[in-house]
Amino acid sequence: MPPLYCGVDFGTTNSTVGLCEPGGMPSLIALEGEQVTIPSALFFSIEDGNTYFGRAAVFEYMDGAEGRFMRALKSILGTSLMKETTQVGRDRMTFQGLIGRFLRHLRTRLEAETGGIPESVVLGRPVHFVDEDETADRTAQDQLEAAARAEGFRHIEFQFEPVAAAMHYERSINGEELALVVDIGGGTSDFSVLRLSPDRARANDRRDDILSTSGVHVGGTDFDRQLNIAKVMPNMGLGSRTTDGKRHLPVWYFNDMATWHKINQLYTAKTLRDIQALAREAAEPEKLGRYEHLLRNRSGHRLAAQVEKAKIELTELSATEIRLKETGLSLKIPVTRDEFEIAAAELVLRIGAAIEEALNKAGVRADAIDTVILTGGGAQVPAVLSAATAKFPDARIAQSDQFGSVGLGLAVDAARKFGAAR
Repeated sequence: MPPLYCGVDFGTTNSTVGLCEPGGMPSLIALEGEQVTIPSALFFSIEDGNTYFGRAAVFEYMDGAEGRFMRALKSILGTSLMKETTQVGRDRMTFQGLIGRFLRHLRTRLEAETGGIPESVVLGRPVHFVDEDETADRTAQDQLEAAARAEGFRHIEFQFEPVAAAMHYERSINGEELALVVDIGGGTSDFSVLRLSPDRARANDRRDDILSTSGVHVGGTDFDRQLNIAKVMPNMGLGSRTTDGKRHLPVWYFNDMATWHKINQLYTAKTLRDIQALAREAAEPEKLGRYEHLLRNRSGHRLAAQVEKAKIELTELSATEIRLKETGLSLKIPVTRDEFEIAAAELVLRIGAAIEEALNKAGVRADAIDTVILTGGGAQVPAVLSAATAKFPDARIAQSDQFGSVGLGLAVDAARKFGAAR
């Protein structure tokens, strides 16, 4: 049986694992039932002591099981949080250990699929884990590599996620193309200008074909956050004043409650006391009462999931509602696509600027781009889609597999890198 080489796309929101033999067709393995994608989420159950992953983790949390829910861990790489520990049941764990726990689950699924563990793996990485900080960016990659190595992957290479998406697309073309890859992930947006062709695809080293890369720490969870802050958090007390009208309530409580990877840090006795104290001096204490409900019932991620759901609905609809109904709290907040786009305008501008940076670094004009390759769930947001394609009216717009193209491309890259070394 020919050797299989592995690519792992550990994403902020979803993850995939690809396999490929040299010269063969890549495929994604089933990670949860028949699903080839798995939400990058963990739930540590206090009730039965088990650890749940992916959709099962989301279900346990949404169903109200008592435990600790973790999501968007990739966003923590390279930040100061990676140096801290967090309480998980009776234990305190490092965030690197939590990431390793999720990678271990992917490794287990890989072993079940192949009957063994490929020691060689290409891991995907954004162009920038951390914006404008090369030291932190390198630290983030080192942390991810250490987590993977601790789980049994011995020979580890990295590939930029947008480059991997291009490698998957390249298998479908017949001639030379100059392509711009737009990869809007859960936590980052990455852009690459590359030369693609069937002949170039046979080369093991593609560095000369990568004309430029750029990226910005903006992704789907940031769009969720801005929508949450704009439409939901004012119902929890954001923007409220004290009864004497002299000052606004501190904003960081609300910003953190709208940020996926910070929500768990709010579930402390101190934060609860702080919110109760703010309610006593707030002009609108009933709003702080809703925030207190989120803390007492650990409902922050349930609320964030409903915000994410509304964001996705606004891809097709001009208006929808953000709803959360549970004992003690009932929210029904109308939101329009226009309101969402206003809330997300600064993020879209940053994406547009990063696209311009990729073109400038490559030394090419927009009209030289033959194909724009779109990947990542965030690329479907209408304002993002417009920003990504408006400069290229004559280019072919290639809608690749939203969640699978990077994992498939990483597997292709692994087969080239490691297969050539055999």
